[in-house]
Amino acid sequence: MSDLRRPPLPERVLQLYATASYPCSYLPEQTARSQVVVPLDVVDTGIYAQLIAKGFRRSGSTTYRPWCDNCRACVPLRIPVDNFSPNRSQRRAWRQHEGLSVRVLPLEEYPGHYALYRDYQLARHAGCGMDKDDPEDYRSFILQSPVDAMLVEFREGDVLKMVALLDVLPDALSAVYTFYAGDAGAAYGTFAVLWQIAFARQTGRRHVYLGYWIAESSKMHYKTRFRPYEILQGDRWVRCAETPHA
Repeated sequence: MSDLRRPPLPERVLQLYATASYPCSYLPEQTARSQVVVPLDVVDTGIYAQLIAKGFRRSGSTTYRPWCDNCRACVPLRIPVDNFSPNRSQRRAWRQHEGLSVRVLPLEEYPGHYALYRDYQLARHAGCGMDKDDPEDYRSFILQSPVDAMLVEFREGDVLKMVALLDVLPDALSAVYTFYAGDAGAAYGTFAVLWQIAFARQTGRRHVYLGYWIAESSKMHYKTRFRPYEILQGDRWVRCAETPHA
């Protein structure tokens, strides 16, 4: 357990177990396993801040990291916000949406949020198991968190356009999940990351964590467009100005 502690955590507090294999969500015909932190109720904001720096993420109340037998495709990625410089298309996305109204909200149910989430899943993840019309799945995934977290709501007038779920850590933000309207050419996802970087700067935080980058997954390519970025190699974060080779 010593490789997970900075500063040390009592061994009796934090334990890890490996799950059984399950179908990989990103690489076709691959199986995956995760290493999960138990007990679940031990993880709080301070402990999670240490774990995320070691490559862990959370989904609902579960904190995990990939633990696959023969694959190391999932690479943790974060943005050092003080060094980030937007490219031309990112500046265009910012100008396109900087007029959206923004509300920072606690993790509660709000009118229109679940409907937007459901429509996003149907459009983006049809047939992947995430497109079920199940409000309880939404609540467990979006509204349950063992760490400090917030919803960020973006509207154009009265029309809900996007919602981002963010973990709020002492020295960083973590982008847990973002769902948005399917307007053609809108680049809402790009704008959401830019807003998170700006908010992290304003609040004195050093990084925005974007989860795992997988070179072979086209769904993940957007993450390496925010430069420079850092990837976790072993126990060391390495800064990259260009996309590394797969």
